[in-house]
This record gives sequence, structure tokens and C-alpha cells, in this order.
Amino acid sequence: MTKNSGHGKRARRTLGAGVMLLVLAAGAPAQDNRSWKPLAADNVHDPASPAVTQLQAPGEALSKLPPASGGNLVRWGAALQQGLIAPRSGADAKSGSDAMVLELDVLLDPNGSLPPVRFAHADHTRWLDCSNCHPQLFEMQKGASGISMLRILEGEQCGTCHGAVAFPLTECKRCHNQPWGAAAAPKGKP
Repeated sequence: MTKNSGHGKRARRTLGAGVMLLVLAAGAPAQDNRSWKPLAADNVHDPASPAVTQLQAPGEALSKLPPASGGNLVRWGAALQQGLIAPRSGADAKSGSDAMVLELDVLLDPNGSLPPVRFAHADHTRWLDCSNCHPQLFEMQKGASGISMLRILEGEQCGTCHGAVAFPLTECKRCHNQPWGAAAAPKGKP
């Protein structure tokens, strides 16, 4: 069979159509296989408490939110950007979503063995008050907190949330995303 035979052209068209179907299928939304333990079995809630039956089940609440690969399996930042959630500024049911967003980036560990981290306060203050982290997790003075991966991996500092309710610590590049020699802080004042 030669390159120009009719059979060869048909085979290439069929192969091309098959590849196109694979590309289209790859762009289709993946099936959501996330699952959450019932509250009575999550080792957090008291299974004997009557409140367990009154609270919304995690799967019912979280399955409608963008999926993540770790933590509690939700991409909270994407859920916020898409308007799927509207955090309140406080625990009081009357409090609105009037959180003070701090537009301040801080470059962490610019001389470490891993690429530096650009900590974007805005991503966190869209739903957390400053007092959630300062001063108990992080001092307000540059360099005073002794931030370390060991402490984070032990559930301190960033590890208080990351790996528990926020994306897991195994997704290194989500934090360590700056080139060595990156500018100190383009937004706000350090």
C-alpha cells in the first residue's frame, strides 16, 4: 500500500476522528468520586450527641463545590470566586460578608532550599479575620515567627488549616511558586 492510496487516507481520517473524540472526552468533566464520612463517624463529632442528626451531612454540603485532590476535597478559593459560598465576617448569624480584605503579599524564605513562597493575604482575608492567625500562629513582626516546614508538617502555623480544611501540604507548588530572586512584595507594603 502506498502513502497516497485511498485506504491509507481513510485510515488517517479514522485515526484523526478517534483522536478528536479522545480530546473532546478529555475536556469533559470528570466524574466526581469524592466522599465524606458521616458526622457520627468522622472522629470529630460526638456520635451520641443529638446535634449530629440535625447538622447538614458533609457530602450534601460539599459535593456541590469545586473538587480538590486533598484536604476536605474542596477548592475553597474557587468556590469563593464562583460565588458558591459567601463567608460571614463572624460566627453571629447576623454578621454579613463584610470581611476586611488585606491586599498585601509577603515573600517568605527567599533564600531557602525550596522556591520562595508569596503569601497573598487577600486570598486568606476574604474569609478569615486577622485574629485567626495573628498573633497566636504568626507574630506581626517580619521574621519573628520562625516559620518552618517541620512546624507546618506538625500541624502548626500554615499546617493548622492546610492539610485539614485547606489544600494539602503535598501540593508544594501551590505555595512554593516564586522564582529565586523574586521581588519582595508587589502589592501593599511589606
